[in-house]
Amino acid sequence: HRFSKPRVVGSNPSGRAINENMTQNILITGGAGYIGSHTTEIFIKNKKKVYIVDNLSTGYRRLINKKAIFYKLDISNKNQIKKIIVKNNIDSVIHLAAVLSVGESERKPKIYKKINVDGTKKLLEAIKNTKVKNIIFSSTCAVYKDGLTKVNEKTKLSPSSVYGYTKLQCEKLIKIFCKKNKLNYGILRYFNVAGASSTGKIGQINKGDQLFKNLSIEVNKKKPIFKIYGTKYKTKDGTCIRDYIHVSDISEIHYKVLLKINKYNISTILNCGYGKGISVYDAIKEFKKYTKKNSKIVEFPNRKGDMIKIIASNKKLISFIKWRPKFNSLRKIVKSC
Repeated sequence: HRFSKPRVVGSNPSGRAINENMTQNILITGGAGYIGSHTTEIFIKNKKKVYIVDNLSTGYRRLINKKAIFYKLDISNKNQIKKIIVKNNIDSVIHLAAVLSVGESERKPKIYKKINVDGTKKLLEAIKNTKVKNIIFSSTCAVYKDGLTKVNEKTKLSPSSVYGYTKLQCEKLIKIFCKKNKLNYGILRYFNVAGASSTGKIGQINKGDQLFKNLSIEVNKKKPIFKIYGTKYKTKDGTCIRDYIHVSDISEIHYKVLLKINKYNISTILNCGYGKGISVYDAIKEFKKYTKKNSKIVEFPNRKGDMIKIIASNKKLISFIKWRPKFNSLRKIVKSC
């Protein structure tokens, strides 16, 4: 292979060498999940070889791209993971495998620590002393302090949920590991991901309690019931406010960030959102446009661990990859749902 040895030419502004050797063999943990399946689609479309590791506890076999090579395996099985990495000359790992319900994390903190934190530790042990040089990690806006209007990457980190805490622990593990072993990392702090593929083939079908998925299901019922958890928050209409980002845009971010950190041998942390605040009522109002039936809203108490308001400052992301989102409107997200 003519790129078996990295060609190093020039330098970037930081003075570190530019690596022109393009990343080719990608391992995606959690590739049978909602975001994993969309991310796989982007990489395969760009002629990359994708290997998926997923234990199918929350992923679905029917979401697995037919052009990817699939291993039904848990990330905690470090010996088998290492074999896959070595055998397939994996150069980059996109680590998405996790449990991710805020509400459930409050009820099952030990399980969340075991899967998210301990699982990440095992994965990093499997990566050690291999040809892997880049790690992209799916983190979350839940690592930030609650109640702030807009957060950037330097905003105070103070998770209000067990889920957010486990993701922050994983961030720390990855940063330490990559610095020690001279790997590049891209930590992507997702805001609320929603929407479905423009191909119509893959979408949000997981068992989790996601607002847009729940509203999509209700719209198709004879008597839609829209549930709201918490209506007395200090927000414009009393409901929680989130920054929603379309799954196709966030999948493209993975691809572009990986190319950048690989090319310039750099690491970064990026907020992934549109910088727009959308309340639960805003979302319901848009979904109601797709039903002529008698719908009703049912109010429930707020849930422990839910953040009141979180909006991304995405200036760093836009600058880092010259990002131009394609689906940055509530109308487009809801329509695809």
